[in-house]
Amino acid sequence: MSSSRPRDEPVTTHLPAVKELRDLLGDLLGRDVSMSPSAPLAPSPGNTATIGVYVDDSLQVRALVALDLALSAHAAAAIGLVPVSEAESAIAERTLDETLRDNLGEVLNIAASLFNVPDAPHVKLYAVHHAGDPVPHDIHARALTLGRREDLAVTMVGYGGGRLAVILV
Repeated sequence: MSSSRPRDEPVTTHLPAVKELRDLLGDLLGRDVSMSPSAPLAPSPGNTATIGVYVDDSLQVRALVALDLALSAHAAAAIGLVPVSEAESAIAERTLDETLRDNLGEVLNIAASLFNVPDAPHVKLYAVHHAGDPVPHDIHARALTLGRREDLAVTMVGYGGGRLAVILV
């Protein structure tokens, strides 16, 4: 049986649609989530972000998901039913505690399902670089890449929001 794509065509990673992203976060967090286009999220020392790194079966980086500090704290708090005041404290302190880091890791792990569609390479979460922690130079450079990406402002009812970027590399 032949494949639906020619053998010489490069295999590309699936860029999830905004609806797919909204549905996943809404279902996962048990909250109404709204999203709208935003300027590209560009992580920097003054604009820290958590970056999830997704690799294929040969450990080639295929995608990144970046959440600014505000969305990192709010999403991590929402999935763990942690009071919003703890998310706000993390934002003020510019760091996530271990509970919020673990919770956000779970969000990013489940987000791998967004990329795993027919005729696209299987990917899995390989690493999480939390907001405020050092980020390897190659990952930081890829997070700044323009091209196949989706940048969104996200709001979660009851928790606030922040900015999200899905970047294919």
